[in-house]
Amino acid sequence: MSNSSPPNMAGPGENGPPQKEFLIVAITPQFLERGVLWFAEHMGKIKHAVKTESFWKNNAVILEEGLEIKPGEFLRHLSDFGYEKTGMLFGKGEFTQKGNLIDVWPINSDIPFKIEFLGNTIEHIFPDMEAISHTEPKRTGSKRTLRGLKSGDYVVHVDHGIGIFRGTTANAEIRNQKPQKLNKFQDLNSKSEIRDLEFCTTKNLSGFFVVEYAPPKDRTEPDRLFVPIEQEKRLSPYIGFETPAIHRLGGSLWTSTKKRAKEDAEKFAQELIKIYASREAIRRLPYELDETMNREFAEAFEFTETADQAQAIKDIEHDLQKKRPMDRIVCGDVGFGKTEVAMRAAFMAVESGYQVAVITPTTVLAYEHGKNFVKRFEKFPITVASLSRLTHKDEKKKTLSWIENGTCDIVIGTHRLLSKDIHFKNLGLVIVDEEQKFGVRQKERFKELRSSCDILSLSATPIPRTLNFALAGIREISTIQTAPEGRLPIKTFILPHSYKTFARSVAAELERDGQVYFLHNRIETIGIVKEKLGKAIAHEMKKNARLEVIHARLPEESMIRIMEQFRDKKIDVLVATTIIENGLDFSNANTLIVDDGTRLGLAQAYQIRGRIGRGETQSFSYFAYRPKSITETAMERLLALKEFEELGSGYDIALKDLEMRGAGNMLGREQSGAINRVGLNLYCQVLAEAVEELKLTQGNGK
Repeated sequence: MSNSSPPNMAGPGENGPPQKEFLIVAITPQFLERGVLWFAEHMGKIKHAVKTESFWKNNAVILEEGLEIKPGEFLRHLSDFGYEKTGMLFGKGEFTQKGNLIDVWPINSDIPFKIEFLGNTIEHIFPDMEAISHTEPKRTGSKRTLRGLKSGDYVVHVDHGIGIFRGTTANAEIRNQKPQKLNKFQDLNSKSEIRDLEFCTTKNLSGFFVVEYAPPKDRTEPDRLFVPIEQEKRLSPYIGFETPAIHRLGGSLWTSTKKRAKEDAEKFAQELIKIYASREAIRRLPYELDETMNREFAEAFEFTETADQAQAIKDIEHDLQKKRPMDRIVCGDVGFGKTEVAMRAAFMAVESGYQVAVITPTTVLAYEHGKNFVKRFEKFPITVASLSRLTHKDEKKKTLSWIENGTCDIVIGTHRLLSKDIHFKNLGLVIVDEEQKFGVRQKERFKELRSSCDILSLSATPIPRTLNFALAGIREISTIQTAPEGRLPIKTFILPHSYKTFARSVAAELERDGQVYFLHNRIETIGIVKEKLGKAIAHEMKKNARLEVIHARLPEESMIRIMEQFRDKKIDVLVATTIIENGLDFSNANTLIVDDGTRLGLAQAYQIRGRIGRGETQSFSYFAYRPKSITETAMERLLALKEFEELGSGYDIALKDLEMRGAGNMLGREQSGAINRVGLNLYCQVLAEAVEELKLTQGNGK
């Protein structure tokens, strides 16, 4: 009987039926890639290989009842295999010891096992169902709808405010309640809700969503609101920057809260409409687009456009042929081709006689864009220049002169391009990469530019559908959700921290001539970590690897030098902080190791994972955690990365996290207070209504 066969389920806190034997394999990239089913299907061959082949002898062990093995020897096996000793099992690759009992969760099994020793002999082996009960987080699925929420999540009822979702209940359960309980329910709700209840009980509808609210002042038991499933639109998941306050049913607080949120939304809508109106009043000559030249530039693209890329390019082309200046944002997952869309827009602008400014939040990203733009435009009579702190003094002077006399067609730089000493001869298009990462002064300058230039913003942050609707007509939005052809999903593993495991993963990548990102997000200790990792790799490979450190406190010239060495494959492992999150694109780097994934936010971890897997080579990411200090919430966040490893999951993964980043980017932190009070979805609904009302009012005024 193999260890992957599902045992008969025991009751909570109990163990499953005894097993005669089970397999434990080392934590290696080869084994991690196999999956549990593979080990089950090949158990017979594995048992033979463990006895005859040196690789299997060194990386696998089969335990069985009656086997004579000293507990200490078995523990050394686990340590050599890369397993981590913990006080409690959180996941695969861990083990615990309590007296003559050893619990271990093999990476080749979906369940942990408890091994009971009698002296130096294994007496019993059985599945540890108690460990499963507190390690398996409840996942909610990829779509954050009401039907996908789990009990305990916060929801917003448009009439009653913020409550706690408690699942669903069948219509029959309500209809069959005793009269006195039904009357009690009616007393707790508004007249409209009483009608909802009566309608459901008479028409035999499908059931109710159950929402728990704060108890009345005279009771400690919370109120419950039963909302017919057919009225799902009255409820929405609560999305906010902080834990919300739960409202009471029938109170006046929610009414006043909604009123304040509406006033805030109306004020913000007026600002949006003001920008919208000023843009509507501005006119410029439509761009003169040369179809032949555009086709030639498009054909020089070394990859095949995705459908979403093609649509975004068409959207931009359509905008540029209008008389009103463009203000479009292109949102796309990491590595999905936003830069190529920006290059197409830049080409259209230059061919129409305009200059283009590409503005980035960091010098490193400006440098990367500079190299990519120069390479992309080298076959065309278009001049591309860069302007940042890395630009030499003489080169800077020449570039400023080129910008002023119109010799420079495209200039790429940081906020330096917004300085008063920069004088463009005929600036037509401004491309802003990750606008939300700029400061207040730069954002104010962008507002000024919007009144005179075409603006194209690029963002790796998905825009919530509700926010998209709210901003419709104010700012055009294109989304790129399709992965480039040939791109493979990044295989993701969540494992306990172990330098042995890290070294094996590095060795596996170097054996296929690849490179590795190793993320350690503390500058103070990154040097020590580099030394430990280097020693572990040398021990595993029997030779030294080439490691280098990069972080934000290094001089920018040093950062660029290290990046170039990594690009030229003179560095095997780049030990880095989260600085690698910003725009690095090296197709030969296909393994990412994060030595403490719990220190990253979910969205940030997702963005960093997108730094690998840029080509057609299978890539691997390893997010490690320290079992002795990890919380259940942190583990659930990490497991979400594993659950959503498919390409394009940036639009599904941890929707709350990503939607809030999107709201912060598009609306600004000034609106966070109102969002917290009523939730993002309701705020965007109110905002959309305010925008439409103001547009209608202004239209009638004309």
